[in-house]
Amino acid sequence: MAAELPNSTIADALEELGDLYELDGAIVHRVLAYRTAARSVRESPVSVAALARAGKATQIAGIGATLQEKILALAETGVIPAAEKLRAKFPPGLIAITRLPGLGPKRARLLHSELGIEDIEQLRAAALAQKLRDVRGLGPKFEANVLLALQDGAPASSAPRVLLPKAIELGQALIVGLRESAPRDAQLELAGSARRLADSVKDIDIIATTAEPEALSGLVADLEQIESVSSSGPAGARARTHSGISVDLRIALPAQHGNLLQHFTGSGRHNAALREGAVRRGLHVSEYGVLNDADGISRTCAEEREVYELLGLAWIEPELREDRGELEAAVLSDPSGAGLPELISQQDIRGDLHSHTIASDGRNTIGEMAKAARELGYEYLAITDHSASHGFGNDVSPEELRRQIERVKEANSAIEGIELLAGSEVNILPDGSLDYEDELLAQLDWVVASVHTSFGMAEQAMTERMITAIEHPLVDAIGHPTGRMIVRREPYAVDLEAVFAAAARTGTLLEINANPDRRDLSDVNARAAVRAGVRIVIDSDAHRIATLANMRWGIATARRAWLRKEDVANTLPWAKLRKQRKRGRGKR
Repeated sequence: MAAELPNSTIADALEELGDLYELDGAIVHRVLAYRTAARSVRESPVSVAALARAGKATQIAGIGATLQEKILALAETGVIPAAEKLRAKFPPGLIAITRLPGLGPKRARLLHSELGIEDIEQLRAAALAQKLRDVRGLGPKFEANVLLALQDGAPASSAPRVLLPKAIELGQALIVGLRESAPRDAQLELAGSARRLADSVKDIDIIATTAEPEALSGLVADLEQIESVSSSGPAGARARTHSGISVDLRIALPAQHGNLLQHFTGSGRHNAALREGAVRRGLHVSEYGVLNDADGISRTCAEEREVYELLGLAWIEPELREDRGELEAAVLSDPSGAGLPELISQQDIRGDLHSHTIASDGRNTIGEMAKAARELGYEYLAITDHSASHGFGNDVSPEELRRQIERVKEANSAIEGIELLAGSEVNILPDGSLDYEDELLAQLDWVVASVHTSFGMAEQAMTERMITAIEHPLVDAIGHPTGRMIVRREPYAVDLEAVFAAAARTGTLLEINANPDRRDLSDVNARAAVRAGVRIVIDSDAHRIATLANMRWGIATARRAWLRKEDVANTLPWAKLRKQRKRGRGKR
């Protein structure tokens, strides 16, 4: 039987169809429907073409009966008729323009209607002649970016990266599938960057030990998530999922479990440094054992800790294995005694200081969020709905915020076992001011200030904007301080050293936003902030009950940043934390 059409091909076709509709001036909801469907198809762990043939593609979020018909047509004929009709309406060169970085269908259509541009060469000529800057809504900066895009060309295609939660979900599903028919002695674990809890993952590494390796590796091809297998044998198997993610299954004997797990957890830099240090001691480390030059004996390790012990090292938490000083800190004979930190854990968190309700763009009420937070064991929860100028969800006017403060107080009196704090996530305006008056902010228990607009400011202006907000006496914390969206959006330009210095000087907390799309501050930046004297707060930024659980991804970032319990403010009970924040210190 011929292989089914890959999910990535179907997703590309749906994205192109959305672009064509946007080029044709279709309503935004129709365009978004195709892009949402494309994302769902790309991330689907099973074959969407096979589902369409079975009439079951509608089980996927964003796929209705009409889209199922289009997918089936693509799978059976190689084309979507609607896309063919739309392509015929536009010059082929105009479609190529939509694929340039920073352009897209809307701007391509604008350039076509205003300047008659139909292909890449006409676009280049217009940009060199400085004609683009005069088109409404564009300007000199856009023109410069077009020339840069034409110089660099479209970015090279690469393997897709997935956010950590999806990678873990996929990896565990593969392990569950393998265990159903695996030899009875088989032991399987997720390794690689997923085990190190990295921000995003480009492939899934699974390690296994068994006395029947070929029986185990032969099972990979039968997993419903697997599109194709490129190799299979006693050492393992390599495969690709329907969502385009590479899977590497490595197999060894049970006695080598610790060696295999250590090696395939990585990172590559950690392992390279580990091997270099071992060679200086006459030892050679691999996934199969530790060879001692002195006696020629290769020692296998059933447990991962044994590998580090043989090398004279303390066991290193997976999250720290990035070659950032962890090997030096793990040396057992180090007279400095610096050692490895006792990393923060989720059990250390006493409360969540950033959450949203139906007052802005959340999905649950104050009471529902409070009870869910209490179930998680939290002692306090700050309700911090978006402020008046956020631009998404409901517009929380000053009058509405005053009513929200009263609602939080009423819920706090009615719900036992958790303290509710009335707060707001206020917008930091381009000049660094906030979008509520100080008189109103002073009535809040907690103020998170965040940048939600004007991301393209120059570094100096953005830095001044951030520092102005940090220096505001009523701002308790800065939310998602760099504005990044993992995989989707780079951080804005800002001098973080200056930001850290200002936060340390003023006692303003900086957030690790635990939304898995953000994890901002990043691990590297959070570590640098703490070294600069900044206290951190880890928040879920929950917009519904379910996403209160995002806290785990913030904890993962904090652990990768070497943070201890004492580095994080919301490991304290509220009575202590309120006195330590800058407003509390001022009153004392």
